[in-house]
Amino acid sequence: GSTSGGSTASSVTNRNIPSGYYSTAVGKCGQALLTALYNKITSHTAVSYANLWTAFKDTDTKSNGKIWDVYSTKEFTYSTNQCGSYSKIGDCYNREHSFPKSWFKDATPMYTDLFHIYPTDGFVNNQRANYPFGECSSGTYVASSGTVKALGKLGKSTYSGYTGTVWEPDDEFKGDFARSYFYMVTAYNNKVSGWSSDMLAGNAYPAFSSWAQSLLLKWNALDPVSQKEVDRNEAVYAKQKNRNPFIDHPELADYIWGSLKTTNWSETAAAARAISSPA
Repeated sequence: GSTSGGSTASSVTNRNIPSGYYSTAVGKCGQALLTALYNKITSHTAVSYANLWTAFKDTDTKSNGKIWDVYSTKEFTYSTNQCGSYSKIGDCYNREHSFPKSWFKDATPMYTDLFHIYPTDGFVNNQRANYPFGECSSGTYVASSGTVKALGKLGKSTYSGYTGTVWEPDDEFKGDFARSYFYMVTAYNNKVSGWSSDMLAGNAYPAFSSWAQSLLLKWNALDPVSQKEVDRNEAVYAKQKNRNPFIDHPELADYIWGSLKTTNWSETAAAARAISSPA
């Protein structure tokens, strides 16, 4: 989530959370907190798969007008560089399910939920495939092309508790993806027990396998919410009429899965904590 140069949580502006949006979650913790958030955000307007392309103009455009690609350093031009075929990095961008669609059997409405779908370099996306996210100290990057480099690598997991093949995103977006994953198991908490992945536990709570839960909480803490995520949350909210609670209140993850899961959450205590946390 942090922009280059790093940023503190307190420097993020325009968190336009509608008054009372999270009132039903106050005073809850653990699974009860997860359920309260599920009830709030599960119902939403699903965009069509074709309309994801046009949605990106509002959700994933940088200030310079270029598409914000989270898998490579390429400055893609909206529409013009839409995939299409690709043979190397930088050829085109596509609609990446950061939470792989095969995990939920390509089912709707998950298939078109913008909170986990990002424009990404097609060639790098092909390397990522549907491998779990993870950490791999000796991973392999796809070959660069000119100045265009991959923002992520594939390799054997070096994170405690898992030894399979994983794809490790760039540090700048680890928190973004963690918060997308927290959103997915929350918004679809009634379905998640039937999904299949080494990152998932096959239940509604905690929903994540132990190594994945630990990894995502780590990423959520290390990479604080950036202005990019705040702006994207608003843009998706305008289209889907629901929000990602973990962008509005990243500490919610700690109250559901982490060290605070037996402590009742309150919006005020949470806000004070978020502002004082280091970058």
